[in-house]
Parts: sequence; C-alpha cells; structure tokens
Amino acid sequence: MFTALMLILQGCAITPPQRAPSADSQSPLFLPPTAALLQVETSPLSEQSQPTPTLPCVDSLTFISDLTIPDGSTIQAGASIDKRWEVENSGTCNWESGYTLRLIAGDELGAGTQQALIPARSGTRTVVRILFQAPAEPGSYRSAWQAHNPQGQPFGDPIFIDITVEP
Repeated sequence: MFTALMLILQGCAITPPQRAPSADSQSPLFLPPTAALLQVETSPLSEQSQPTPTLPCVDSLTFISDLTIPDGSTIQAGASIDKRWEVENSGTCNWESGYTLRLIAGDELGAGTQQALIPARSGTRTVVRILFQAPAEPGSYRSAWQAHNPQGQPFGDPIFIDITVEP
C-alpha cells in the first residue's frame, strides 16, 4: 500500500514533456515589446473641470470694548481726548489701504469727518484710536463713527464717544 501511494504522489509531480515549436509554427513563444502608438482622446473642458470662482470677501467690524474714556465721562472744556476702542475684524477681508472710519452722526469734536482705519487681517483684534478735542461749550456730546470699505460701503458696528463737557 505504501508503495502504491508513493507512485501516485510521484505521478502528480511528473510534468509531461513539452513539445518544442517547429520552425514552421505560426505563433512564436516570445514577442519582444514594440513601440505602439498611444492614442489619447481629447475633449473640450467641461464646466465641471473649470476652477470654481472664489467668492468675494465680506467686510465686518465687531466692537469689543472702550479702552479709554468710557461713555458718560466728564471732560474739561477744550481738553485733548485720546479715545481708543478695541475692535475685531470679524469679516473675511483684510483691512488695507482705502479702509476708513467716517463720522456718521454727532459732532466731529475736532477730528474731522474721516480717519484711516488701521490695517488689520481678517479674524484679528486691533485698537482703533481717534484724537478728539473737547468743545469749549459745556454740554453732552456724542460722536458716532463707522467703518467703510474702499468702495465707500459702510460695514460693521458703529463706535461712539459719549462725553459731558464742563467748564
């Protein structure tokens, strides 16, 4: 029995002899690579392959806090006032050349009607500063300002100085 099993297993390992191709054979055993022409299909660009246009940025200013001269402060007539506000550029546009603060209501308090808005990158906080002059006349004064982009469009929270002038 053992011998028969051995013969069967050996038979599985025996490979039949291969016939060598004849000289008149039509199909060679090996074909060397050839330089075949590669055809590439071209088509006009579709709408889907066009780059998507970038959306225009959005201007915004968020008031954070009064850093100097809180609302309702009493100021001496004729005094110089150094008013500072902390604000955030909460839009997606960077404030660069051409961005301004403009007087939108109240008295200009010696500051004129337009100030350059300090450059600030989108998403950052900055300090806005305007130098004012208290009027000579006693009374309550309020000056309101708003940011404007280079196209002259107002945006964001207005900022104020609200003072009482006494002699």
